[in-house]
Amino acid sequence: MEGSLMREKAGPPAPHHQNQKTSWPEVVGMPATPAVAKIMGDRPDVAVEVLPPGTHLLPGANPLRVRVFINGLGTVAKVPHVG
Repeated sequence: MEGSLMREKAGPPAPHHQNQKTSWPEVVGMPATPAVAKIMGDRPDVAVEVLPPGTHLLPGANPLRVRVFINGLGTVAKVPHVG
């Protein structure tokens, strides 16, 4: 997965309520694939981007996106969150 960008497309919108999960500290240290599965299971309404080290990002928040930053080993390096 090193050097690649993986995107999982958003599914149908989840019911809108304020108890939706917005961050996933429990996936830090996990391999990218199960981390993405966990996030998509909790929030099928968001698009998940897996970003390898050194990825250049455009600024700006997106309430329907979660970025998952991985390290050189392919594990989640920091807490993913909506935005």
